[in-house]
Amino acid sequence: MRVRSAVVRVTAAVLAVGCITACAEGVPAGAPDPAASATQGPGRSTAPNRPAGTAAGPGTSAASARVETSCADRKCTDNSRPGDDDHRAGTGGGHPCSPSVSLDRYSDALDKTTFHGTFVGNLSALARDTDGSVAALSDRSLLIKLDGQHHRPVRTTKITDEQGAVLDAEGLAVEPGGGYLVSSETEPSVRRYDRSGALLARLPVPGALRVAPAGRAQANQTFEGLTLRPGGGTLTAAMEGTLTGDGKDTAGRPLLRFQTWQRHGGRPGPAAYRLSRQYAYPVDAGLGVSEVAALTDGRLLVLERGFTAGVGNTVRLYLADPRRASDVSGVAELPGGKTVRPAHKKLLADLGACPTLGAPAHQPQTNPLLDNIEGMTITGRAPGGRLRLLLVSDDNESPKQITRLYSLTVRPGGH
Repeated sequence: MRVRSAVVRVTAAVLAVGCITACAEGVPAGAPDPAASATQGPGRSTAPNRPAGTAAGPGTSAASARVETSCADRKCTDNSRPGDDDHRAGTGGGHPCSPSVSLDRYSDALDKTTFHGTFVGNLSALARDTDGSVAALSDRSLLIKLDGQHHRPVRTTKITDEQGAVLDAEGLAVEPGGGYLVSSETEPSVRRYDRSGALLARLPVPGALRVAPAGRAQANQTFEGLTLRPGGGTLTAAMEGTLTGDGKDTAGRPLLRFQTWQRHGGRPGPAAYRLSRQYAYPVDAGLGVSEVAALTDGRLLVLERGFTAGVGNTVRLYLADPRRASDVSGVAELPGGKTVRPAHKKLLADLGACPTLGAPAHQPQTNPLLDNIEGMTITGRAPGGRLRLLLVSDDNESPKQITRLYSLTVRPGGH
């Protein structure tokens, strides 16, 4: 017992020295960029001009921050996996945002960069691709392939509508066969593309969800989120805002509509996806839905986001369960009466409660880590039923905003 106690004491001493050394190696983040441009709505930029391409190489940026490593309670941990050398500071357990969510690391390495002359930014969606890479979607009608380790650009693909015009692309999902599903919030629409970016088909959309005057949706408030359930064949598009005429639930939360389609086999035409259930989702007052990610059991991770000038962004991650929600495709106006049951949701984390990790902000933020977060995808699983989550913010090509990647570990709980 004495020998084992001595070993324990020596081991503890070695670990303590290691922690002190690691913490001393952290480099403070750079100062915020003083440049400013007007913004409106949830992170939308009103600046008419786009910045010229930078001279930085792929995956590098003069604005990239080297974040100081954190040693909380004399425990220094780093869960970085091989190849994560451009992500400073971590861990899944060392940087809790809530009991269900921890921040592993963030990276500004993509901010204000170019790849083969193409601006890498305006990123509105992420999806894990079939080859292990990450597909990123720019709302300037561009697919950008990021490698699965460093998240650096390796390929870009232009996509267009039926007339060859660019899309206001906001949602992205990858089919089991490798095809891409892309939502545009202009009409709104969902289109299928092959690996080369060639347009294959356009999915049917209920008339009420179309932008007025064709339907009851508000401009810039339609299909912001898109996700395909793993192995289940259910495609879900999330409206960012409410339809004209729809109201609130008993708690005063606005009710949005989530539209689903069912995939039928591998048929190449529009009939591969048929309209299915539509259900109501109660969004927090003042926020909208920016992204959704489907779990294998039919539940959804839902990202809610808002922006207040002079205050900054609010970003919350919810777990939603639509499995017992009522089908409201035939309900003219929500809430639709006492028999109509919306999807149930549970708060996993307010990302404003995450540690800052020394992150810079280029405009007022209650937490400088936050920005205009629009994209989210599940990249893998961690021990204990936890999920690896990757988020991205849309910089709108504005000097006041940042293209930032966030790596999270999430414990959704339940079944």
